[in-house]
Amino acid sequence: MRKWWVGAGVGIGLCLGLLGLLFFAVFTAALNLGGAAGGAVGLAKGAVPVAYQPLIEKWGNLCPALSPPLLAAQLYTESNWKPDARSPAGALGLAQFIPETWARYGVDANGDGKPDIWEPADAIASAATYDCALSKDVKGVPGDATDNMLAAYNAGPYRVIQASGIPRISETQGYVKSIRDLEKSFARPVGRVAPSQQAAGAIYFAQEQLGKPYLWGGEGTKEDGGRFDCSGLTKASYASVGIELPRVANDQWNAGPHPKRDELMPGDLVFFAHNLNDPRSIHHVGLYVGGGYMINAPHTGAVNRFDKIDTPDYIGATRVTDAGAKALPRPNGV
Repeated sequence: MRKWWVGAGVGIGLCLGLLGLLFFAVFTAALNLGGAAGGAVGLAKGAVPVAYQPLIEKWGNLCPALSPPLLAAQLYTESNWKPDARSPAGALGLAQFIPETWARYGVDANGDGKPDIWEPADAIASAATYDCALSKDVKGVPGDATDNMLAAYNAGPYRVIQASGIPRISETQGYVKSIRDLEKSFARPVGRVAPSQQAAGAIYFAQEQLGKPYLWGGEGTKEDGGRFDCSGLTKASYASVGIELPRVANDQWNAGPHPKRDELMPGDLVFFAHNLNDPRSIHHVGLYVGGGYMINAPHTGAVNRFDKIDTPDYIGATRVTDAGAKALPRPNGV
């Protein structure tokens, strides 16, 4: 494979030079856009598994304090879209209900005559119902109604009422912030997504890795010989600018908002999936550099290189933010 790299050296060198110029032109333009995106009116395309999208869009509008992106962020945080999830604390299903709470708030959304904690339609409806019940409980509390609802979900409505807002409990404050930050990665933006300030550094790191052989599971360590797989490369690129992404490609998908194809900017993560209706099927990720190209670690037997992103399995992109990355659920809570 080194023979391929040497033979293509002149072409890749030219490509690198042209894309470098393109990168700085596009990035400079991005910085001049100014302003963040407007409010969200629904779910971003591909943000949730397609089977759940109409349910989340329906039940996410159950009360003013709730929205489809917020409900999606909660469900993703609770179970990572696994309808058979079980927690060590005894929480069950897609929405992670304790059986005692389910007995009170469980909803028969699919009309089969029984609220089923394992049935996604019932679980999604019940999560929205419970959220909105908590919203009513803390309706008179000062502050943001959605923040107070989330705080009540974590700490209980009494503590929110007693504190006249989000209680000074680190777990509760972290829960509210994480859900609100993660909400942005599920929202369909109105207007253009704000540019990333860390993109240039991430791309610089990735460019330095060009030509290195792919290693499945590689994270660029000394033990790995400085080699990467696809998500190892994107993780390391953003770690170089102080943003810690999860290790797996489909977990990196929700590290920020999702720009449209014609709104891509250098530094965006670009994703590829087996099923374009299900982000859980993402199998590859690269770092967009402009002009329809990405830097990526493609597969065993190849080297880190530039590739075009417009392939049949392209599912979408993510503009990484530090807040979005920090809000993502981590294995074992880390």
